[in-house]
Amino acid sequence: MAGHGTDEHPHGADRLCEAGDRVYSQAVRMGHVPREDAEAVPCLVELALLHPDPDDMDRLVPTSPLEVMTRLLRSVDEEVSASQARVGTAVAAVGWYAGLDGGRVQPPAESTAIRVLDGLQRIRAAMDEATEACTQEVLAVQPGGIRREDELREGLHRGLEMCRRGVRMRDLYTHVARHGQGLHSYMELMGGAAEARTLDEVVERLIVFDRTVAFIPANADRTMALEIRHPALVEYLVTVFERLWRLAVPLTSPIPATGIEGISHRERSIAALLAEGHQDAVIAERLGISVRTCRAHIARLSETLGAASRTQLGVRIAQAGLDGPPRSGTGEKPFPLNAPAVAPLPESPTGR
Repeated sequence: MAGHGTDEHPHGADRLCEAGDRVYSQAVRMGHVPREDAEAVPCLVELALLHPDPDDMDRLVPTSPLEVMTRLLRSVDEEVSASQARVGTAVAAVGWYAGLDGGRVQPPAESTAIRVLDGLQRIRAAMDEATEACTQEVLAVQPGGIRREDELREGLHRGLEMCRRGVRMRDLYTHVARHGQGLHSYMELMGGAAEARTLDEVVERLIVFDRTVAFIPANADRTMALEIRHPALVEYLVTVFERLWRLAVPLTSPIPATGIEGISHRERSIAALLAEGHQDAVIAERLGISVRTCRAHIARLSETLGAASRTQLGVRIAQAGLDGPPRSGTGEKPFPLNAPAVAPLPESPTGR
């Protein structure tokens, strides 16, 4: 029996080892087991699952499974009662210590620095609360394309109310949003309290109230959001906004020309993203246009640059200097848009 104690079988009757399960199951089926069969599993005797047969000391008989279950349940009940008693003691102790500070010790600020808002209803409620509390400024980044009329109408009454309170608003949109008359009408109604600028592409949706609380999406479909009140994080987001704002073009000003005849500003943006290796769907999403519109621009770009394939288009984009920021003041001659290709290149396998 030496070397076969419970150290090698650290379990209770509710989770027998494989050998113990096999021997106890046999004892229940047969009504007994030879003593030598149980020598390898002394845990059964120590747990009182097997005990000697008074009529034959060479055999062991099983304790009734019903009795074992009753014993286990009693043990579990005692453990639960003990845990409840410890919880009660802990609550009482914490309550006693909490009363010593007279309410002077406040919870750490980080406990509410970031709050996850799950569901559109909770997001709207938090946004409404921040809107009502706002007294100075709202900064907003609105990605996507043309703003829908219903979206603009929904936010109009909130905007006008903040306008009456003297709150100033600055909004960043993509250039595509300029083509929606609803945005221009909205800005006219807001008067001098609101200002809008546009960029080729902007970051994900961001709204900052009074530079103290910010909201950003927490998942792709925007059904979850983060409410951020940590000063360092809010300051970082405001810095991102301010840098984008300096690069953006006022809604009341025309978009600067590309300086290359036959290439629109949007096509130049598409060319730069193509040069980075992005697919049509990604480019469309970043610029706030449909994939169909994006491909139409790519087709016109290919025609203007005289490219017969996507691979060749990439070469022509680089040759024309469309793969990066405009080359101003470098003295470089513009790439001749009607120049023939140096050599025909094979079509890409995907035809894109």
